[in-house]
Amino acid sequence: MALPDSWHIRSRSRRCSITDTAFTEGQAIVTAIFPDPESSGYLRKDFTAEAWNQRTEEDEKPFSQWHTKFRPTPVDDTAPAVTKQSAEELLRTLVEEDQEHTENTRYILAVMLERQKLLRETDTQSTSGGILRIYEHRKTGEVYIVKDPNIPLDQVEEIQEEVIQLLSPKRDIEEDAPATDDTTTTVDPETPESSEETPAIDDASSQEDTETPQDEEE
Repeated sequence: MALPDSWHIRSRSRRCSITDTAFTEGQAIVTAIFPDPESSGYLRKDFTAEAWNQRTEEDEKPFSQWHTKFRPTPVDDTAPAVTKQSAEELLRTLVEEDQEHTENTRYILAVMLERQKLLRETDTQSTSGGILRIYEHRKTGEVYIVKDPNIPLDQVEEIQEEVIQLLSPKRDIEEDAPATDDTTTTVDPETPESSEETPAIDDASSQEDTETPQDEEE
């Protein structure tokens, strides 16, 4: 099995792996993923377009490659909405753990984040173990390698519900908190007493009403 970081590859480099030239914002670069024999996983390398074009057939062949533009990794990025942030963190955790029973969940999360424009699919590779989809985070440049589990259509909805349940605890707590405050602050200790006094007043008036006819008869 690959080491923890072999399926979740950190953000893009700031310098070309061949020339060591610093990238500038918006510069066209090439990102490539290479097999890492030491970890049975993958390594990421970033190149200027010029340096990449100067590679020869004798150079190491990448497992996957794509053209992109360099964007500095945000230092103090504004946190996204709770659902997006939770989905992103959950995917990162599951990819790093690389447990076989979470393959379906990882794939659904990746598709969800791609639809939300946080990830973009850069490549697909067929391997003996199945199809691997390569996703890149649009802001940080982090790369996620996610296996396509080829989920049957009749199971997609069930897995989506499981993912929603994994993402929902934070929202449930936030929604329950105001209700708890309302129930604790809404107190009416005088209500029972006022309800007891009212019949007493009614009884007194009723006694006076019943005595009046007797006085008139006398």
